[in-house]
Amino acid sequence: MRRMPTYLHRLIWLRNEGEEWVSCADLAAYMNIPHILVRKDIAMTGLPGNKRYGFHVVDLINAILKFVGWADATTATLVGAGSLGSALLGFADFQAYNFRIETVFDASPQKVGTTIHGYTVFDFADIQKKLQNNPPKVGVICVPDTAAQTVANTLVSLGIKYIWNFANVCLKVPEDVIVQREVISGGLAVLSAKIKTLEEGDDIQPAEE
Repeated sequence: MRRMPTYLHRLIWLRNEGEEWVSCADLAAYMNIPHILVRKDIAMTGLPGNKRYGFHVVDLINAILKFVGWADATTATLVGAGSLGSALLGFADFQAYNFRIETVFDASPQKVGTTIHGYTVFDFADIQKKLQNNPPKVGVICVPDTAAQTVANTLVSLGIKYIWNFANVCLKVPEDVIVQREVISGGLAVLSAKIKTLEEGDDIQPAEE
């Protein structure tokens, strides 16, 4: 599943370049992963290939969107318009993934009322009033660790069942709420381990990204 966005990113680029067909070998070379792995991934989408040409680019884009659950739009609200939150707001690929951040909130007086990448930042104190009648599907948490649980509690109280958590803290939520936690330092730890392994003279296998 983690490889699908990379496939999609490449396929959209190929489509924009006017390319109609792509092979598993092309995608494997782009991602530096085994050819058979790409074939298995695409097979999971159910899209049949053409023995001569490979896969039709537009059809494969649509198949991946459907497989991942991106065929329909997913609405979201983002809480925390600091450095990380601002970076997410500027991430252009969300549009390709049908992930739509509709509202942005922050508790800082310096942030409230400003515009970041076209999004107006609202006061977190007003989140109940603004979202209670039409809550989005996903809540994105980009606040400091100390504030994350409070934000999560508020999102859950609004009826939001899916939380994308960028704070480095394990949230406590009801059993029917799903939390996807992103730990940036986890990726750094993996990279550091690879550096250590190589500098000590050992071999590492190519990652299946």
